[in-house]
Amino acid sequence: MGILLGFAPWIVYWVLVGNVPFHTAVLVAFAIAVLSFVIGRVKGSAGRTLEIGAIATFLVLTVLTFTLSEQFMQQWMQPLSNAGIFLVALGSILAHRPFVREFAEVGQPKEIIETDVFKRITAVLTWIWVAAFAGMTVSSAIPPIVYGEATILDTKTPLSFVCYWVVPFSLLGLAALASRLLPERMAPPDEEIVRNTTFVAFAEAEIDQLIYLATEHANREVGAGKEAFDIRIGSKGVPLVGDETRESWPSTYKVREKKR
Repeated sequence: MGILLGFAPWIVYWVLVGNVPFHTAVLVAFAIAVLSFVIGRVKGSAGRTLEIGAIATFLVLTVLTFTLSEQFMQQWMQPLSNAGIFLVALGSILAHRPFVREFAEVGQPKEIIETDVFKRITAVLTWIWVAAFAGMTVSSAIPPIVYGEATILDTKTPLSFVCYWVVPFSLLGLAALASRLLPERMAPPDEEIVRNTTFVAFAEAEIDQLIYLATEHANREVGAGKEAFDIRIGSKGVPLVGDETRESWPSTYKVREKKR
C-alpha cells in the first residue's frame, strides 16, 4: 500500500492526461504529490525519495504547462513525466536508498532490514523499476522525434499510440508483476537468512561470556516459538560513548522453529 501511495501522483497524471486539459492533469497530480508527502509526515515517517521526487517532478511540469504551447504539451509532456519518475528512481539508487527498500522497510523488524537478502531483493526490484521507467521514457520520446506531428491524442497512427501508450504501460505492468513474483523466488528459506545485530558486554568479558550474551540477545530478538542458532560474534567490540567499561559487539545469527 505504501508504494502505491508513492506512485499515486504519476498514476493520477497518466489517467488524466489526454482526457482533461493538461493544466488540470498536472495540477491534480501535483496536489496528490504534496498530499502524499504530508500524509507521510503526519504518520511520522521520513521523506521518501519517491514522494519528494514526485513533488519536484510535478512542480517542474506545472511550470512547463503554464509556459509552453499546447502542441509541445501534446508531444512532450508524456515523455517528460516518464523521464521524471525514471530520474527519481535512478537517483534513489545513486543515493544508496533504493526506493523499493524505503517502502519495504515499513513494519519490518530491524534484524530483517539489515540482512543481505533483504538488501539484495530490494535493490534488484528497484533496478527492475528503473529499467521499466527508462524503457517508458525512450518509447514515449520516439513519436515526437520520428514523426513531427505525433501527439498523445493521436489514436490513428500506430507509431503514436503504440509508443506513447502501449509499450510504456506494458513495461509498467511487467515491472509490477516482477515485483510481485521475484521476492518469493529470490528469498532463501528462513533458516538460511543471516541476521545482523549488536549486543553490549563488559570490556573484560571472556569469549564464553560473549557467546552467552550474544545468544541471549539473539533469542530475545527472534521472539516466542523460535530460537537463534549459528550465532557468530564479530572480531572486535566498540567502546560505548561515555562508558569505556562496556563495548558494543557485532554478531550474526539464523532463526529456526524452537525445538520441543
